[in-house]
Amino acid sequence: MANKKDFLIFKLSETIRTTSRIDKELFTQYNVKRGLRNEDHSGVVAGLTKVGDVVGYERIPEGGLKAIPGKLFYRGIDVEDLVHGLNAENRLGFEETAFLLLSGYLPASEELRQFSLILNSAMPLDTKMTMNILELEGQDIMNILARSVLEMYTYDKNPDDISPDNLIRQSIDLISKFPTIIAYAYNILRHSQQNRSLHIRHPKDGASIAENFLYMMKGPGKYTELDVKLIDLCLILHAEHGGGNNSTFSVRVTSSTLTDTYSAIAAGIGSLKGPLHGGANIKVVQMFNHLKTAIKNWDDLKEIDAYLQKMLNKDAYNKTGLIYGIGHAVYTVSDPRSILLKEMARKLAIEKGLEKEFKFLELLDSRAVNAFMTFKGSDINKQVCTNVDFYSGFVYDAMGLPTEVYTPLFAMSRITGWTAHRIEELNFTSKRIIRPAYKNVGDRKPFTPMNKR
Repeated sequence: MANKKDFLIFKLSETIRTTSRIDKELFTQYNVKRGLRNEDHSGVVAGLTKVGDVVGYERIPEGGLKAIPGKLFYRGIDVEDLVHGLNAENRLGFEETAFLLLSGYLPASEELRQFSLILNSAMPLDTKMTMNILELEGQDIMNILARSVLEMYTYDKNPDDISPDNLIRQSIDLISKFPTIIAYAYNILRHSQQNRSLHIRHPKDGASIAENFLYMMKGPGKYTELDVKLIDLCLILHAEHGGGNNSTFSVRVTSSTLTDTYSAIAAGIGSLKGPLHGGANIKVVQMFNHLKTAIKNWDDLKEIDAYLQKMLNKDAYNKTGLIYGIGHAVYTVSDPRSILLKEMARKLAIEKGLEKEFKFLELLDSRAVNAFMTFKGSDINKQVCTNVDFYSGFVYDAMGLPTEVYTPLFAMSRITGWTAHRIEELNFTSKRIIRPAYKNVGDRKPFTPMNKR
């Protein structure tokens, strides 16, 4: 029976190579915006939002686009100003960022204190939920996260209520519980796959989300104050990126059906798990580790340039022609998140004794961009910059965080943007299900009776 099943699977898989193929010329013929991208690589406008804004170019009067330094805005506030303001006051800021994205304004001191206390008090998991996570040993953490989010529906007394107050309550609960779910899921993964001791730590009262995540992952005394600041910064920088990024758009599309919050967020998690969306920083770390061995002299610009050109020519590393961490769908001249993270990553490198590695990474930053521009040309559609993944991978690796939690960390941050966009989709935009069209280009066929097939 198994052989028959295998044969049928093989036969069907061979068939879909033909039946699923659509000639690229047809997309041009019918003016289809592949990937919802215009010919100038800008995104097709599919909706309106006040949550976040991603700026990498500007339109010029004579037509076309002009590359400009990248900007990211949360509720109209420049993220660079937000981060520098927090640093000037020597404060962590993820909780404040979550408040800003959900509410639309920066909280006063007492508002922030109360909001942070509510988030902290909601971090512990139901005992049954904890046990269910422990039973899922050896599975991908993103899948465990999605399953756990769907499980939260069963504990919610009003899971389908889409009133603003209920949406805020659900959002707070999700933001609070993501770090706990991820830390517990990793610890059982480590226990089952690496035969390590199993540690399930209760979240600390009064601690920030960033510190609690490191505490639940590593234990007391296993992380520094700078580690906490870097995790907090990464959470701020990944919290929101406009309504058009794939996972947020997935949440908005799903939310437009008026489904429950947990189903919509699970859709976002599924999107983020995809290697073309989340997980790019893992590839950067893997590439960086390879380059540290492949390039003998880390100070030799000629050797670096030559090897990067070989990578672009598909003659080196994994022969894909890609340099991971370089380029972005919107940012052209610069990615503001990369600039902000680089500033702090340098301090982390000094603390961890990785100054030489960081200097090499900085060289790769500039040389890789130059190599790509030389290889592809310098028009706006080819102009590239280092993106945030280039440095976030280094930061996580320097802290000793396992690659298994890199993408879940992304989700732990982006849940703030997802929930803010869901609230906006359900309450403040035109309530209409998102339903684009697909042009059918298949042939019409007559039905064939069974005895003539």
